[in-house]
Amino acid sequence: MYKPTIGLEIHIQLATKSKMFCSCSTEFGDPPNTHVCPVCLGLPGALPVINKEAVKYGIKLAHALNMEINLTSTFYRKNYFYPDLPKGYQITQYSLPLGFNGFLEIPMEGKIKTIRIERGHIEEDSGKSIHIGDITESEYSFIDFNRSGVPLMEIVTYPDFESGDEAYEFLTLLRSIVRYLGVSSGDMEKGALRCDVNVSVSKNENKGTKVEIKNLNSFRSVKRAIDYEVERQINAIERGERIIRETRHFDEKEGTTKPMRVKEELNDYRYFPEPDLPPLVLDEEFVSEIKREIPELPHKKAIRYIETLGIQEDYARTIAYNKKYADYFENIVDNVGHPIEVANFFLVNILGLLNKRGKDIDSLTFGTNEFKELFHYLDSGLISTNIAKGVIEESIEKGLSVKEIVESKGLIQITDENQIRNVVIEVLKKNPTPVSQYLSGKKQVFGFLVGQTMKELKGKGKPELVNKILNEELSKLGQGDQL
Repeated sequence: MYKPTIGLEIHIQLATKSKMFCSCSTEFGDPPNTHVCPVCLGLPGALPVINKEAVKYGIKLAHALNMEINLTSTFYRKNYFYPDLPKGYQITQYSLPLGFNGFLEIPMEGKIKTIRIERGHIEEDSGKSIHIGDITESEYSFIDFNRSGVPLMEIVTYPDFESGDEAYEFLTLLRSIVRYLGVSSGDMEKGALRCDVNVSVSKNENKGTKVEIKNLNSFRSVKRAIDYEVERQINAIERGERIIRETRHFDEKEGTTKPMRVKEELNDYRYFPEPDLPPLVLDEEFVSEIKREIPELPHKKAIRYIETLGIQEDYARTIAYNKKYADYFENIVDNVGHPIEVANFFLVNILGLLNKRGKDIDSLTFGTNEFKELFHYLDSGLISTNIAKGVIEESIEKGLSVKEIVESKGLIQITDENQIRNVVIEVLKKNPTPVSQYLSGKKQVFGFLVGQTMKELKGKGKPELVNKILNEELSKLGQGDQL
C-alpha cells in the first residue's frame, strides 16, 4: 500500500502600502517597472529598512495559525541567481523565523484533521517573469520588477497532507483567514497567494523522494497537481524506476507535471546573516496587543453557526468562510432571528440569483427591513415558503418592497377551510382514477392530488390545510361516503 506524503509552502503577499525594505508602492496592475528604487533593485550602497506594518501583519497571521512567536528573529541572505531576482539574493528569515510550531484544523469527511505548521517567516518577493509560451519551452521572457521587494509571509507546513482534497480544504480556510485578518487579499490571480507543493510516495515505511511542484495558479490546480503527481510516482515505482529529487512545473492544459530543474539543496543557497539588518526584537506587550486585534476567525465562526444556530455544516462553512457573507448573515439574524431560514434563503435563493446575474453581494438591496417584512408574512401564515422564495427574487430584480409584491400580486395564502374543502371536493370529482388508485393502496398519487388542488387555488392554498383537508376527504371516501 502506497502512502502519499505532502507538504505545502505558501507565500502570502502582505497588504502593506509599501514594500518590505523600501518605500516603493505595492499597488498591483500598474505599468511594469514603475515601482522601483535602488533598494528593491539591489543597487550598490542602497540599505534596507524593515517595514513595521509588515511585521505586525506577520505577527497577526502567526497568532491566527496558533504559532509561537520568536521575540527575537533574524534576517538572512538566500543566494540564488535567477533573472527576476535583481540582487542575486533574497532577504528572508532562516534559523529564527517570526513564528513557529503552529497548526490549523480542517474539516474532512465529518472529522477534524490537524495540519501542523513548521514555521512562518517574513521575506521579500522576487520580480515577476512573464514567459512567452510554455515555461519549459519559452524562447524569451519579460521581467517586471514592480513585485520585487513586496513583503511576504511564507507558511511552511509539515508533510501532514495525504491527498489533494486535504490541501484544497487547507488553502480555502487559510485564504479565508488572511482576508478576515485584513493582512492580504489572498487573490491567487494577482499573485497575492502562491503555493508550492512537495510530494513523495512511500511503501512499507520506506521514505519516499520529495518532488517539488511550482507554478500553481489556483486551488484546483494544487489539487490536480497533487493527484497527478501521486499517481505518477506510484506508477514509476511499480515500473522499477527511481524518483528524482527535482522541481516540476504543472501544465494546466494537460493536467500533468513536467521537469523544470534538479531540486536545490539548502547549502546551494549559501545562507548567511544579512549584514545590513539588525535582529528584529519585539516587545511582549506589542505582540500581545496585536493578538487582541484578531477577530473571530472563519472556522470558529462556522462551529458557532452549527452548534449555536443549528445551521447545517456545509451551509455554515460557506457563509463563515466569506467575510461579506458572514457580515450580511449575522446582521440579518441579529435583527430578525430565524437563522436556519435566513441561511436557506440566502444561499439558495439570494446567492443563486446574484451568481446568475454576475453580481456581487455588495450590490444586494434585500436587507434587514426586507427580511422583517418577509417573516411578518411567513410567521403569520399569510404566505408560504415557496411564495417567499419568489418574492425575494422579484424584490431583488425589480427593487420593490416585500409588501408591494405580496399585495399587488394577491399572494396572501388562502386559509379559509371551507373554500379549500370545496376545491378539494371538486378536484376529487374530476380525478376518479387517481382517487381509486389511492383508495386501493397507491398512496403515491396523493402528491398528484395535492398538486391539482394547489393548481386550482393558484398556488395560494396553505399547504398544511390542503394536506389536512385532502386527507379528511379521501378518508371519508374510503369509508364509503359519496362525493
